[in-house]
Amino acid sequence: MKKALLMLLAVLLCSTGLFANGKSDDSSSAADSKSGGVLVFGRSNDAVSLDPGCEDDGESFYPIRHIYQGLVSFKAGTTEPEPCLAESWDVTEGGLVYTFHLREGVKFSDGTDMNADAVVFSFERQFKEDNPAFSQGPWKYWGYMDMDNIIDSVVAVDDLTVKMTLKKVEAPLLNNLCMEFASIVSPAASDKYGDDFRNNPVGTGPFMLASWTKGDSIVVERNPYYWGEGIHLDRIIFKVIPDATARWLALQKGEVDVIDLPSPEDLDAIRANADVDLVSGAGLNVGYLALNTAKKPFDNKLVRQAINYAINKEDIIKGVYGDSGQAAKNPIPPTMWGYNDDIVPYEYNPAKAKELLAEAGYPNGFDTELWAMPVVRSYNPNAKKMAEIMQAQLKEVGINCDIVSYEWGTYLDKTDVGEHEMALLGWGGDNGDPDNFLWVLLSEPAATPPAGNIAFWKNAEFTALCKEAKETADMAKRTELYKQAQVIFHEECPWVPVAHSTDYVAMKKNVKGFVMSPLARRELYRCYLED
Repeated sequence: MKKALLMLLAVLLCSTGLFANGKSDDSSSAADSKSGGVLVFGRSNDAVSLDPGCEDDGESFYPIRHIYQGLVSFKAGTTEPEPCLAESWDVTEGGLVYTFHLREGVKFSDGTDMNADAVVFSFERQFKEDNPAFSQGPWKYWGYMDMDNIIDSVVAVDDLTVKMTLKKVEAPLLNNLCMEFASIVSPAASDKYGDDFRNNPVGTGPFMLASWTKGDSIVVERNPYYWGEGIHLDRIIFKVIPDATARWLALQKGEVDVIDLPSPEDLDAIRANADVDLVSGAGLNVGYLALNTAKKPFDNKLVRQAINYAINKEDIIKGVYGDSGQAAKNPIPPTMWGYNDDIVPYEYNPAKAKELLAEAGYPNGFDTELWAMPVVRSYNPNAKKMAEIMQAQLKEVGINCDIVSYEWGTYLDKTDVGEHEMALLGWGGDNGDPDNFLWVLLSEPAATPPAGNIAFWKNAEFTALCKEAKETADMAKRTELYKQAQVIFHEECPWVPVAHSTDYVAMKKNVKGFVMSPLARRELYRCYLED
């Protein structure tokens, strides 16, 4: 009872600004004009869950990034790994053994210690069947990234030292460990909540869950045990406002402080508003139409090529993205190293599309479904409108599409297991490495449900090239291998790569400290409210 009362007192002190960064500080509120306040973030949809190992969508990651941390993290505004829960690390034995030296005195928001055993648990729950939390999966990213064939063991050397041994060299390993699936979770909380841990997250991050009203809002409040510095806000509210223009109206009314993914149609008005700042950055993203190669007629390359010829991307850019999009020809964005600019994109050519369909045995076309996401994402600001444009274009070549959609979590679950025929989806890079696009979205291992490769495309040559690239540290060689892989993708076309977009966030003038991430992270914990 005494412990419970002490924890309650700590939370109350935190919420009133009298307790900062996990330690008493007489000057934290009085002397720091940045300290205190509640920031409301308007976003397009709710999280699916708050377990960092179970999810792969941006809406779940927004609050997860405020609750959890990993051994390493990305330096603000970059894709460069830097120390986080690990103060330092050593790499030996030809890049196969990583020894991480943990920070001393770090606690989870439930007051338990973050130590080597917690790190081992956080990884082993995703790959060891005898781990008590293994059944709480599925562990999506672990599977997408083929981690079973990368990680051999994670062992506690002592209370503050962890040795991670690899089965093979993994060039982007540190970047991978900056991702959400590698977050360190509280073993005690996992044991306490069991399968409901995904709704009761406990990490070492600057904030902890205060409440979650499903479909409406997630509230996080300052973690009284937080070990770091520079956290000023008392609370952050992640408010669901599905319509982009409604989010912009809420910002004008002062109902929210920051809005995610404003509509391209509202950007000029936002720029003209003297009370609002519009922050933008080139997004490491791609929006695409996945063609399920495990189902007829999409198992036929000629059909997939025909669909690429039938889609007029310029009409889609004009109608959906406006000035914030550019047509895609590759599965990785042009701002990412390894991009093959020598690829010649499929032109808009309905006659060629009809010719290929006839050659494939479909002279009169066919009937199918086109699935459209229910959420706004930076890589696709209006999937319903995009689907309608595609529907009209495909009809011109004899392909008749019924547009289908589901609630976001259901949409992801169904595409994960391949229930769709054609589905709109996209990707915002997680770690700044081409591997995070090409392997996660298109390799053979990623086609195993729950699949990151929702085209269910299995090409041994493509996968071999990406595998070789993962296993060499030579950047020039990796670049060449990825360029060769893109040539195969272009020929086999498991997708219609539609567009890459500029990432936008709009906020009140008094919101300070926000740093735009090239990975579309919304790291609001750095923000403060200026009087």
